[in-house]
Amino acid sequence: MEEENHTVLSQFLLLGLSEDPELQPVLFGLFLSMYLVTVLGNLLILLAVSSDSHLHTPMYFFLSNLSFVDICFTSTTIPKMLVNLYSRSKDISYLECLSQVYFFLMFLGVDNFLLTTMAFDRFVAICHPLNYTVIMNPRLCVLLVLMCWLIMFWISLIHILLLNRLTFSSGTEIPHFFCELAQLLKVAGSDALANNIFTYVATALLCVIPMTGILFSYSQIVSSLMRMSSIESKYKVFSTCGSHLCVVSLFYGTGLGVYLGSSVTHSSQSSSIASVMYTVVTPMLNPFIYSLRNKDVKGTLGRLLSRAASCP
Repeated sequence: MEEENHTVLSQFLLLGLSEDPELQPVLFGLFLSMYLVTVLGNLLILLAVSSDSHLHTPMYFFLSNLSFVDICFTSTTIPKMLVNLYSRSKDISYLECLSQVYFFLMFLGVDNFLLTTMAFDRFVAICHPLNYTVIMNPRLCVLLVLMCWLIMFWISLIHILLLNRLTFSSGTEIPHFFCELAQLLKVAGSDALANNIFTYVATALLCVIPMTGILFSYSQIVSSLMRMSSIESKYKVFSTCGSHLCVVSLFYGTGLGVYLGSSVTHSSQSSSIASVMYTVVTPMLNPFIYSLRNKDVKGTLGRLLSRAASCP
């Protein structure tokens, strides 16, 4: 097939999770339900944090940002997937594909960095409780969140600029339900060496730095925990860190599982199905983890729901 001007004519075909026509309505209903639960759950977290003055603390400030990013993260891929499932179409334009890659990478990276800042917040709260309000002041909290966005803005932009240099054939098939960067580089019609090098370097840095920050924070928390003699104090530490640890384990566990599994099986369909875990399931479960394990959030959500039920 002759290569066309990719900035004007190129159109990709997303093969999705299954080509079985009988499964399309089932997949549509399943992913629509999961998407609505994700958006509703994270919106409830945002509403709870914004409406209760007792939750106007650094921990819940980061949590509300995480909920916002999770909504954006799932909205980058799932709506287009639902449209394609409903219309029985596989098309996605070149510009749509690049936009999807850009926002997917940015929101994924911001999610990653926010989990690191939340670990740092717990470290300061447990290891330096007397200086907590001084260290975690509103200015620092906003600065940390802005840094998360700025870092990923530039990294995602570099990815897109490098990707825009590549040529693609019109109608190129992407064996995934969204435009994943790794899959795009595989189907490119020109040399993607620079793209692959930057991808490896960026991925290494974006994994090593946040994970090192999280591991350091929790190593200090565990060290502080071992010095505590009161069982009540230890339980309080577990209750404040438990939700974050669950979310971190889910985020890194599913992400690493996808890439380790795909490198072993070399199956595009298996990789696509596994990707559902960190693109859909993890953002959907985050609100439940924080609301069910956190008495403050649970109490605020209960009051909001009872107030809404009592309204005529």
